[in-house]
Amino acid sequence: MKKTEKKASERHRSYKKPVLSSEAFARARREAKLRLVGSGGLRSLFGQAAKKVASLPRQRFKENWLYLQTMLRLIGAYERGQYKQVSNDELLWIVAALNYLVDPYDLIPDLTPVLGFVDDAIVVEFVVDKTRQSLDDFMVWETIGVSNPG
Repeated sequence: MKKTEKKASERHRSYKKPVLSSEAFARARREAKLRLVGSGGLRSLFGQAAKKVASLPRQRFKENWLYLQTMLRLIGAYERGQYKQVSNDELLWIVAALNYLVDPYDLIPDLTPVLGFVDDAIVVEFVVDKTRQSLDDFMVWETIGVSNPG
């Protein structure tokens, strides 16, 4: 591993606890609960998150980029009523991660040079770790279930 990559990795880990215990992450979880019970909340989130993800620097998200894209597709399919095979708890985590992602005033504001997306990447990594099996199941459903509905 290159010296600069190692330093960035160490810095990434040093932010993990403050990010996950921040008021911004708690707010994202509270808003996730509201989005799941309200009508149109997921549709609005999907639109905001899709726009935000399109503008993100992929390198910050590394191996979780595919899972971030999967979170978006899962929320879209869930909102349209096409996919319901995800637990409420895991859906809540996924929605919380996307809420955090679209919040420009999270722990480290996105406009902060160099560090602006570190906290977003930490939240995505944390939620991917918690929901990986559901995200993998959704990807299987997409490749098998959608192309072979019956």
